[in-house]
Amino acid sequence: MNPQATVAKSHASVKAPTVPLAGTISLLGTTGMLFEAPGEMALASQQRIWALAREAQDWSEVREAVPGMNNLMLTFERPPRDAKALAALEARVHAAWDSAVALPLEGRVVELPVVYGGEGGPHMADVVSHTGLSVDEIVELHSAPTYPVYALGSHPGYCYLGGMDPRIATPRRKVPVLSIPGGAVSIGGAQTGVSASAGPSGWNTIGSTSMCFFDPTQDPPAMLQPGDMIRFRVEGIIR
Repeated sequence: MNPQATVAKSHASVKAPTVPLAGTISLLGTTGMLFEAPGEMALASQQRIWALAREAQDWSEVREAVPGMNNLMLTFERPPRDAKALAALEARVHAAWDSAVALPLEGRVVELPVVYGGEGGPHMADVVSHTGLSVDEIVELHSAPTYPVYALGSHPGYCYLGGMDPRIATPRRKVPVLSIPGGAVSIGGAQTGVSASAGPSGWNTIGSTSMCFFDPTQDPPAMLQPGDMIRFRVEGIIR
């Protein structure tokens, strides 16, 4: 046996040490910054985002810490005065993320009655075409999980949900719809969500619910909060 070949084979079998992925930080003008967590979106990562938000909210530089989908937005109580102060804050965010432990928030379980298809679900046929599944199969897969609320955003009261079955994942629409009604239940990529009010959307609407998600007279005005869970109850299917 060629000894050089043996040495080469031995070296090839040794794996390089795994280096933890670091998140990325970008500035939002002079008023804030956005931390984006490394890796794919998952509940454990989102729970670390919640933990980071809770810690950062107490920092003197921070006015508000707002969890997003696998990210955290910090708005400044007072902007960093120079590059050195900014670098120190960025280092503090990275260190806090590295030490963050998943924070399991125990919220409410909210059941939403949904009518799938028909006028309230105008893009059901597009999801059927993309997935190759029947309407009944899509409804069954969509209504089976209990979905954790990852974050609020997009518009007041809108909740981003995790846990959708990948078999019904459908790309966002190439041409957004100018207005969908409040209560629209939609699929966008690997996510599902429920519109809290009328407005434009690039997601595929497959059903509707009559639940109210935002009421400015209530405290808090948003019905759902990160850590709550949603169940979709099939109230009807219109083909």
